[in-house]
Amino acid sequence: MIRPPAWLALAVAAAAVTLSAVPATAAEEGPEQIPNGTFDTGSAPWWSTANTALEVDGGRLCADVPGGTVNPWDVIVGINDIPLVKDETYAFSFFAAADPGHVAKAIVQMPSDPYTAYLSASPELSVSGNDYAYTFTSPVDQPKAQVVFQLGGGATPWRFCLDDVSLKGGAEPDVYKPDTGPRVRVNMVGYLPSGPKNATLVTERTEPVTWRLRKGDEVVATGETTPRGTDATSGQNVHSVDFGSFTAAGTGYTLEADGETSRPFDIGRDLYDRLRDDALKFYYPQRSGAEIRDDLRPGYGRPAGHLGVAPNQGDVKVPCQPGVCDYSLDVSGGWYDAGDHGKYVVNGGISVHQLMSAFERAAATGVFADGQLDIPESGNGVPDVLDEARWEQEFLLSMQVPDGKPHAGMAHHKIHDANWTGLPLLPHRDPQKRELHPPSTAATLNLAATAAQAARLFAPYDAAFAERNLRAARRAWAAAKAEPGIYASPSDGVGGGAYEDADVTDEFYWAAAELYITTGEKEFADRVLASPLHKADIFHPEGFNWGSVAQLGRLDLAAVPNGLPGRDAVRASVLAGADKYLAVQKAQPYGMPYGPARFEWGSNSQVLNNAVVLAVAHDLSGEAKYRDGAVETMDYVLGRNALNQSYVTGYGEVSSHNQHSRWYSHQLDPSLPNPPRGTLAGGPNSGLQDPVAQAKLRGCAPQFCYIDDIESWSTNELTINWNAPLAWVASFVADDAPAASCDVAYTRHGAWPDGFTAQVTLRNTGAKAIDGWTLKWSFLGGRKITGAWSAAVDQKGSAVTARNLDWNRRIAPGASVTFGFNGRSAPGADPAPERFLLNGAPCR
Repeated sequence: MIRPPAWLALAVAAAAVTLSAVPATAAEEGPEQIPNGTFDTGSAPWWSTANTALEVDGGRLCADVPGGTVNPWDVIVGINDIPLVKDETYAFSFFAAADPGHVAKAIVQMPSDPYTAYLSASPELSVSGNDYAYTFTSPVDQPKAQVVFQLGGGATPWRFCLDDVSLKGGAEPDVYKPDTGPRVRVNMVGYLPSGPKNATLVTERTEPVTWRLRKGDEVVATGETTPRGTDATSGQNVHSVDFGSFTAAGTGYTLEADGETSRPFDIGRDLYDRLRDDALKFYYPQRSGAEIRDDLRPGYGRPAGHLGVAPNQGDVKVPCQPGVCDYSLDVSGGWYDAGDHGKYVVNGGISVHQLMSAFERAAATGVFADGQLDIPESGNGVPDVLDEARWEQEFLLSMQVPDGKPHAGMAHHKIHDANWTGLPLLPHRDPQKRELHPPSTAATLNLAATAAQAARLFAPYDAAFAERNLRAARRAWAAAKAEPGIYASPSDGVGGGAYEDADVTDEFYWAAAELYITTGEKEFADRVLASPLHKADIFHPEGFNWGSVAQLGRLDLAAVPNGLPGRDAVRASVLAGADKYLAVQKAQPYGMPYGPARFEWGSNSQVLNNAVVLAVAHDLSGEAKYRDGAVETMDYVLGRNALNQSYVTGYGEVSSHNQHSRWYSHQLDPSLPNPPRGTLAGGPNSGLQDPVAQAKLRGCAPQFCYIDDIESWSTNELTINWNAPLAWVASFVADDAPAASCDVAYTRHGAWPDGFTAQVTLRNTGAKAIDGWTLKWSFLGGRKITGAWSAAVDQKGSAVTARNLDWNRRIAPGASVTFGFNGRSAPGADPAPERFLLNGAPCR
């Protein structure tokens, strides 16, 4: 994600700008500040950059804008020496036209570096022309401000014309009021038949009111709301609506209460299957170093970015920043981190981990199949989600410092442009020099963790790649132990985010956990057990993110089979953390397991990460309350929130679609697309670090600290680490299988140097006979069944499927069947499988 340079964060903190559709009303209109804004006396004192010339044509100032420029500021028309008075509110207006139509930037700014913007707008200009008007309040006394129109960044030439430019003080600032639609807030995608169904009513009423669930004109359920008082996260008086007792599947439901009707929604079991897939499909067009094929993603095709094809300088031979190293690395590939062209190991680490974790949890189910995502690798016999994860993991491996060099085995923290670029800018048109930044202990441990995880997950599909990852993980672990205190500099934020982190105890814990799970080796178990985080309460109310990753290690130690001493306590800690999140969720009238006084950058991802904890707690315990908590969390993300909008592109009647991105920039360039369906917006952020958020959201209650504007990078960016928990939770919610009445005993009876024998006993713990059974589980690593008896056994990758034979098809209540098999061993830990699915449902 983009984090602003320190000077920008400070500068915009004082700015107040209001964009409006009509001219502001002046309380006492001040004098005109723009000399010759009607161009009646020619073009002076207006100026332009050297690559265009000014002319007065029909009473308008016009300029032919060249094509082939990269950044908006590459072509400018402007005027200098415009006086501004601190705390004065100004009305700024102009007429502008473009042939052909084009988006421009209109800016009032500081006249020298860092060119702090007091107003920044991106009007979409038409051939016939339009009037535009804005208001802003100057945060400073500035006697020599600039008014500039940035016109660059286009591939083809166009003509810009301007007239009637005016800037006057004494204006009344407009107040931004988001359109929140009907006061009944629902999950606009819908609800599972067997899951919780909750809505929120915004009302001044303090007594219960009647609600009605409708399907078309028919009322299918009624009840009363529960008053909840004032919601601290939104400042609204609200009621809760619980219609969970209604279970009939269908489409086009609406909910009525207090004279309002919600937006429509569905009830069905398969509502989240497509969201799971779309959230994962987000990653393919984020790929760096690869052509994005339009036949695979219609509307999103583009040439490969950063392969050294002009104007790119490319990622195939990237040098370090001056003084950092004396070598270059091929770090092509990977995913672009966010809306910029940077690639960061610490953000890539949590992202690729959560994709692999979603697969590891559900490997036995077969939902993550080869061909699922329609990517170039589809059809190669490997589940697509692993192919996509490999694209990023290969990049992480390439960031490791070579042998024989200083800091060998560590990982470079990041690679990105030497300077910031503007919007829009497609990856293949980025001309900036690319640089490797110094190694860091945090990045090194991210590599160790993800490489250890990849080693066990890829073993059944590509043993050589698995071994390469394990070697890299061991090298990274050794390097981090040798240099445990190399931290990314908080001032290294030019051209890309700094991603500073001066506490890596959590990264050590996570990496040790993954290495132990994969290898079973004592060194890593000892490191886990000795970590001060191992017995600490790490499930904080605000959740976790790239800078707080101990939770990733704790969740895997609890959920992935391993032999860690005291593992029951590890599992109990996850349940205790989940109970805390359930308590938070119950206290929130909007039903999210997140409720700090101030919402953080990327709050939507933290909401979803808390849902991951709830989901793992359900897998561990089988308790419905945890499953329901994770399911209900999706309501907030998909529309049951104060803004009454879905934060996922393409999901819900009203959804985010102008996320901050240099290539999904339809808001700035109509020829470019909006983000792909299934893209999560960062969400409300009380920090308001960008000028648009500062302008429109000042004084916002936490849930209202969001705007769907491409320039609001602090509330509305897209990132790989925000879509990862969306994909994880959507996968969990789509797996809507009730528990089966069974238990399974898995016993190893013998082993030899390259093989083993095992026996499985399946017992029916229910009151009804089982008539036909299919039992599924997955192995850790590369173990392979070579022969079986008393069942028909098949294996694909790590996933094993055992089916009954004719003679043991029926299992009476309390009875059991036993079958066995021989298998081929593999290096690494070999714990017994723990999660078994009987006819698609987990045994409990």
